[in-house]
Amino acid sequence: AFFRIVVPDAWNGDLVIYNHGFSLSPVGPVSDLGPLAGLQLAEGYAVAASSYQQFGWALFKTKNDLQNMVNAFKANFGAPDQVIVHGASLGGIVTAQAIEKANIGNVVGAYPICGAVAGSRTWDGAIDLRLLYDAVCDGVPGAFIPGGATGLPAPGFPFYPFSGTDMALAAHECFGILAPAAFRTPEEQARLDQYMAVTTLPESFILTDLGFGLFGMSDLIFNKSKLNGQQALGNANVTYSDPALDASIERVSAHPGGANRLNKAYQPSGNVGDVKIVSIHTSGDGLVIIENESEYQKVVDPSNLTVVVVDEVVPSHCGFTAPELIAGWEALRGWIASDVQPSAGDVLNTCLFISGGNLAECRINPSYVIGDFDDRIPVR
Repeated sequence: AFFRIVVPDAWNGDLVIYNHGFSLSPVGPVSDLGPLAGLQLAEGYAVAASSYQQFGWALFKTKNDLQNMVNAFKANFGAPDQVIVHGASLGGIVTAQAIEKANIGNVVGAYPICGAVAGSRTWDGAIDLRLLYDAVCDGVPGAFIPGGATGLPAPGFPFYPFSGTDMALAAHECFGILAPAAFRTPEEQARLDQYMAVTTLPESFILTDLGFGLFGMSDLIFNKSKLNGQQALGNANVTYSDPALDASIERVSAHPGGANRLNKAYQPSGNVGDVKIVSIHTSGDGLVIIENESEYQKVVDPSNLTVVVVDEVVPSHCGFTAPELIAGWEALRGWIASDVQPSAGDVLNTCLFISGGNLAECRINPSYVIGDFDDRIPVR
């Protein structure tokens, strides 16, 4: 893996590790140190980030990537006094794994943002997206997408000759999704409405999420350094909310060994020790759904975890304002320094202070009730 380390002249002795999100682009040099890097460096922290040695679902190797990067840090600057792990989207589950498994020093805090902290259960949603598409769009001229329960056919992404444009054009034939609603046929709109009702996704995320279930899943399954062809995902006993689709959808059984390997890369256990965690999420996230947080809350002790929800009107993935992000970070810093756990209300008050009382920039809702992950992604 590539990595980048920046240490300010007035270093406070602590290290922030930033973990980036999901990408199917080839691994390359690191430019992104995270949305808070400028502030963190100004506050005296060293900041480091790894490219990861795998693209896509990189959890099979990220523990080693972070260990190697921290060893390089130690060789150049000495061991940091304290380590704070921070990550966005996929980087949220990389952060959770790092707390529990990476052994990267004196980790005292973590700040996952819009994190996929439900871990490998995320892929249950991916296979549903893929197979529900086939069930809804079956027989529609031009809507066929090759593959099925493996995403694309072998050898998968990036080797199978099918592109994102090909996917979008096929989905358009089924849903009319590339056109405004007024220009869709009644049949296209009906199929789109049916797909959205079962997947519970906002329309603006359909193509993004279908791509995850197509290209991301095929890389996961066929990549030799990941599942090496094992069908780790299944839906054999799932009950879907639409009886017609429940009757017609393809049924697949997961390979036990593959499922176990995927679970190890990575499903959080909640064994976080004394690490203090502030996790922030937007309510309408259509890629990494808000219910990731309730799944994480099931395994992490409440005394270790403060969850903050930004209650948004327009669905986004990681669509935080700068004051919202900074408020969560400063709440974590204060918790580490004082050992007094902040509430979501405390984070809201900090945001309002930072923004000068601007409610449009501080949409944190301390009373937001997060639903159960199983109600969005049917349990296997």
